[in-house]
Amino acid sequence: MDAVVMGNVDYNKNVMEHFRNPRNMGELEDADAEATVGNPSCGDVMKIMIKVKDDVIVDIKFQTMGCAAAIATSSMATELAKSKTLEEAEKISNKDVSLALGELPPIKEHCSNLAADALRKAIEVYRKKTA
Repeated sequence: MDAVVMGNVDYNKNVMEHFRNPRNMGELEDADAEATVGNPSCGDVMKIMIKVKDDVIVDIKFQTMGCAAAIATSSMATELAKSKTLEEAEKISNKDVSLALGELPPIKEHCSNLAADALRKAIEVYRKKTA
């Protein structure tokens, strides 16, 4: 894959596509649950909102303040989780997000951790609300 250099980091075309044209970005007005996670060392903050029906994520949105990798991983994590059962979505790992994007530069792998963590935390909030 051809790389795009931003600052001192090389991003592949898939990462840049999700950064420039993020999927599922915005506010989910009628969310059943939401979660916000952040990384104080880099300043990235992600909020993921989910709408659930019959134990399936029927809609999902995110708002992210951060670098290209943070936005791209948020986009990919929401794409991977959409239309999945809660159980399936909970199993989405940071490695799944990174691999789906075609690998992140090592210095940006922590962004995939945030995206996967935010997704799992939103599911946890939903389960506590509906228990």
